[in-house]
Amino acid sequence: MEESKLQEAVDSLGTQSKLEKLVELSIAISKEKNHNVLLEKILFGGQKLANADAATLYIRTDDDQLRFAIRSMDDVLPSFTIPLFDPDTGEPRHRNISTHVALTGKTVRISDIYNDEHGFDVSGTRMFDRSTGYRTVSMLTVPLSPREGEIIGVLQLINAKHPETGDIVDFTEEMASFCSALSSQAAIALENHNLIMAHRELVDSVVQVIASAIDAKSSHTGGHCERVPKLVEQIAREAHESSKAPFKDFNMADDEAWRELLLSAWLHDCGKVTTPEHIVDKATKLETKYNRIHEIRMRFEVLHRDAEIEYLKGLQKGSSKLEQYDKLQERLMWLDEAYAFICDCNIGGEFLSPDKVERLKVIAKESWARNYSDRLGLSHMELEQLDDIPSPDLPAKEQLLADKLEHIIKWPKGERLDIDQKHKFNIKIPDCMSNLGELHNLSVSRGTLTEEDRFLINEHVIQTILMLEQLPKIKGLANLIEYAGGHHETLTGSGYPRGLDATKMSMPARIIAMSDIFEALTASDRPYKKAKTLSEAVKIMGFMKDDGHIDPDLFQLFLKSGIYLKYANTYLQPHQIDAVDVGEYLE
Repeated sequence: MEESKLQEAVDSLGTQSKLEKLVELSIAISKEKNHNVLLEKILFGGQKLANADAATLYIRTDDDQLRFAIRSMDDVLPSFTIPLFDPDTGEPRHRNISTHVALTGKTVRISDIYNDEHGFDVSGTRMFDRSTGYRTVSMLTVPLSPREGEIIGVLQLINAKHPETGDIVDFTEEMASFCSALSSQAAIALENHNLIMAHRELVDSVVQVIASAIDAKSSHTGGHCERVPKLVEQIAREAHESSKAPFKDFNMADDEAWRELLLSAWLHDCGKVTTPEHIVDKATKLETKYNRIHEIRMRFEVLHRDAEIEYLKGLQKGSSKLEQYDKLQERLMWLDEAYAFICDCNIGGEFLSPDKVERLKVIAKESWARNYSDRLGLSHMELEQLDDIPSPDLPAKEQLLADKLEHIIKWPKGERLDIDQKHKFNIKIPDCMSNLGELHNLSVSRGTLTEEDRFLINEHVIQTILMLEQLPKIKGLANLIEYAGGHHETLTGSGYPRGLDATKMSMPARIIAMSDIFEALTASDRPYKKAKTLSEAVKIMGFMKDDGHIDPDLFQLFLKSGIYLKYANTYLQPHQIDAVDVGEYLE
């Protein structure tokens, strides 16, 4: 259809020069990627070829209205839209020229709108003429139709000019045919562009939905995946606009580069969808899907009652009441102190020294009697976990704190992460997937996470990389994996999962890594740590800069530009925002 129109136009023009112009414009329009520039090329290309004095381009909206997209007459576009159907009756509006063309798909050519015999309502054009002093005479309105029966816009050309005299003349039939052919090519290019943009918007929205789902998965990490991209954009823009070394050569070339960076920031933690929620939210050392300190407390309750029973039995046997009472009080005091000590260790707030670990081991040796089977009321998977573990005779002697065989959760058969060398991951894999041992967990020296927990947390980066590797290779997103998968790497090679160093980390990857750290330090919604004040966060980052964990130049830029304070005023709690002596960290 479009080829026949093109051929008809070429035949009617009959000149090689006009053919070349048509082909040149069609090629330019089909290659254009920028939406606004595409609209300009359609408008001004049509105006130039028709030798028109002015032109207006309308785009049809999803709710059947014509929106002013661009026009050559002035820079201020009308804010109103033109309905294709009467809002009261629902009848099609054929009296308006542009809506008639959009409804019918037929070209309208008028010699003089002030002496129009078509019966169109041109009051709007006349009002425009009166307000601007312009004089509209001839008019050519053609539909933008990418395929038969579908109209996506209207191109309206005003006042054809004689090529030699410059006088206002009529748009000829040949010119109308020519412009129709051009509009068809323009419509195809515009629709293709719209489809590409719609696809991009869909991808971007899905990415943000995934990030929002990760934030929503845990109430304690909510907002992280949303805040990091905001910070990344601020830092990257400051670096992009800097004319000083080392950022003068850092250039976010176009919209594609920005999109790639921000999508990487949105996706940097997408692997957390595989991280067990109770690990992400582990606020105490004994916490799994609940805080197991309650189980420990019940054992102390049992021992407390055992002590009282022993006291009463001693009295029955005729032992000294005073002696038995002192013995009871000594036992209860020991239980109280031991329980308080275990509870304190469970919090994981301070460093647990070796002598405290030894005390835990001594307490763990205390025993209590279990009189009921631990194999009843279990799920099929729990029973499978106990298959190779013999059940002791009842009553069974149990330790106060236990590291049992059933506490060791093995890697599922064939699923242990024997990391494929092609990924070049450099991360230690623990022998088991999880270790729920009570003494094992309480003995953690810092924080609440065991070695196994820490691996499951760190593994989210591996999963991010593996997930992104499954995506098709898309032009413009070639660096997605490198940017998103490098946010826990350091410049010294001490990071994970690949142990990259400064020679292998791009500037965008460094920006995401530093943004991730600052957001994590200042976040006030983590159950396992107290949110840092602004000065505390900057101080820690200063140490990380000295240790080569973050880029020193980016850190300097971060402080000099005031981004740290701008971010704080938006996302931090008021009590977190304190004074920062920036000069202390600037070189």
